[in-house]
Amino acid sequence: MQIRKYSERTIACYISSLSKLANYFNLSPDKISTEQFKDFLHSRITDDHISASMINQSISAFKILQTDVLGREWESIKIKRPRREKKLPVVLSTGEISKMISLTINIKHKALLALAYSSGLRRNEIQMIKAADIDSERMLIHVKTAKGKKQRYTILSKKALELLRIYYKTEKPSNYLFETKLKKGRSYAPETLNRIVKNAAEKAGIKKKISFHSLRHTFATHLLEKGINLRIIQQYMGHNSIKTTSMYLHVANIDNSQICSPLDDMDI
Repeated sequence: MQIRKYSERTIACYISSLSKLANYFNLSPDKISTEQFKDFLHSRITDDHISASMINQSISAFKILQTDVLGREWESIKIKRPRREKKLPVVLSTGEISKMISLTINIKHKALLALAYSSGLRRNEIQMIKAADIDSERMLIHVKTAKGKKQRYTILSKKALELLRIYYKTEKPSNYLFETKLKKGRSYAPETLNRIVKNAAEKAGIKKKISFHSLRHTFATHLLEKGINLRIIQQYMGHNSIKTTSMYLHVANIDNSQICSPLDDMDI
């Protein structure tokens, strides 16, 4: 998986999934049959109530074991994947975002919230971002994501840049842009980033069930509401498929009264 450039997180998840499988039967994974694997999945669904994405993750891990490690043909093993659960994302209003940022006193957390929302960065991208990735000349952010080892550019907000400059002069991080105080040079843990967002939401009196990812969903939805083309939003978000980006059409508050038919611009 390392040779094929899988992210460390994906590798860890797949190994964990196969370890659970081996422990369930107390057998080496290469000795486990397709039927046994299906029984294992059924147990995980009925007893542990795992999501469709977790089921797919288990199947993907089993497939890599069978095809890449054991050299077996997948077609004879092939296991049908469950339908993905279609859940609409939780989106915050501009007022709620403004409150979350303005009521946050800690300058590092304020800059982090502003950057995450204004650029649509994933949680692990905020973890890994460095000062050199901020291109203030072109007002862009160079995003190097661990997910598939891909790179992209997204927009840099002027207000977020101002906050980042104040924060940077105050704390002078040595490696990552947002580092823990306990160990210099180490980035914030995922749990810490979640807590920063939840604390900010609590201070702002927001009752919605949000996570760090809600800032990213809100960024995309607000761009769509401003009339930004879906393809451009797809590039900023780093989505492989426009289908993923199109889910924001279901949550965007678009004023249809302001949309003019192309016929009305013609002389007929």
